[in-house]
Amino acid sequence: MTAGNWRLALDAAHVLDRRGAILPDARLLLVAEAFHNRDWRMAATRIDAVEHDQLFAFAAPILRAWLAVGSGQGDALAALPAEGGQGVGAAYADEHRPLIMLALGRPGAAAQLQRAAASAGARGARLRIAGAALLARRGDRAGALALLEGNAGPIVAARALIEAHRPLPGAIAGADTGMAELLVRLSLDLQAQDVTPLAAMFARLATWLAPDNSEAWMVAALLLAQQDKERLAVPLLANVAADDPFATTARDQRIRILLDGGERDAALAEALAATRGPGAATTDWVRLGEVYGAMGRQAEAADAFGRAIAARREGEEAQAEWTLQLMRGGALDEAGNWPDARGALRAAYRLAPEQPFVLNYLGYAELIRHENPDEAERLIREAHRLAPDNHAITDSLGWALYLRGQLPEAIAMLEQAAQGEPADVEINEHLGDAYFAAGRRIEARFAWKAALVYADGAAATRIAAKMETGLTPQLAAR
Repeated sequence: MTAGNWRLALDAAHVLDRRGAILPDARLLLVAEAFHNRDWRMAATRIDAVEHDQLFAFAAPILRAWLAVGSGQGDALAALPAEGGQGVGAAYADEHRPLIMLALGRPGAAAQLQRAAASAGARGARLRIAGAALLARRGDRAGALALLEGNAGPIVAARALIEAHRPLPGAIAGADTGMAELLVRLSLDLQAQDVTPLAAMFARLATWLAPDNSEAWMVAALLLAQQDKERLAVPLLANVAADDPFATTARDQRIRILLDGGERDAALAEALAATRGPGAATTDWVRLGEVYGAMGRQAEAADAFGRAIAARREGEEAQAEWTLQLMRGGALDEAGNWPDARGALRAAYRLAPEQPFVLNYLGYAELIRHENPDEAERLIREAHRLAPDNHAITDSLGWALYLRGQLPEAIAMLEQAAQGEPADVEINEHLGDAYFAAGRRIEARFAWKAALVYADGAAATRIAAKMETGLTPQLAAR
């Protein structure tokens, strides 16, 4: 199943079934086979077996509802648990109820789908696009467009297809596509429970049932990559068509998988190719900048982020200008170009003076360079006020207090940060330096030792030297 060899997978499942040795996960494959072949009588039998096995019994009412849609027999909605009920099955049913209503052409389905999408988190866009695809297929372009309000990238792309009278993929209209959507959701939930191999298998099964469901391909690729199967994962994403609303998302995912798998040159080639076309957008340049950053080529990353700023359209919500300035400033800082980095960070601050990450980055960067110490501390304090639970910002404030000689307050802040991020190298080194300056030498060594566990490069050398000789100006944390 994971490899997509459906003939062999089904042969194996049938052998196991005949011998009474089939497991609950493979029973879902047999349900999928019956749906795929439109063998409704066999599908009913297979669903009964799924319910009898109990492990996936919560899915049986939803599968029966889609069976009623596919076969045209029975009341599909009556097969579902009561609306707003308790338990796993009820939560799944609440997501599928509007999809089934839409498939049946029931009034109020689109409005109910909107509500379901609003509570579905990241999957909300996929559900709205699926609904719009079905409405557009039936000629209801106005209804389809009503489902596609907003400026998220996939929503904008889907809306453009409808407006251009082009087909929108991903409709959920029958038993096969309905079961595929159920399997995708099940895969994501299993992943959250660290049952990744089983989750990947179900996502792969969803791709067989609904080849134009781009989310299924992306989830399958994600889960395979998490098992270090990048060579299986990357080709799956080629099944997301270039004009699919999620094509840009799939490209981002493919590049991330290549980077994580050590295929940096291939990732860079894909990112560069996306910027060479006449329609290169902000997201294409951001992606290139992120690839350069992952490769340690920070000056080139900064240039790409600068091009992203130039390509950005007014009102584009997907990439706020302050985030681009912050990314450019960070890359320039890493490249050793502080004057230009400071300009970019100050531009980000002018655009978003209420963003704690902007305040913290600018304040901390000036602090460690001993520039504008009063202003730097003010920026960091404001960042901490806005994000008091952010451990990196708490560390920044603690370090600012340390550098200004306020040791008791500094240690309290740094201890709080270290409790929140006990494995963070920088926080533990800062805490060790503060302890040492306060004369708490044993505690300083413990903090430095904690920092040394994950430190590498120059930081590891510096911390090890401190543990041997104690803190000196030359060995102070950066």
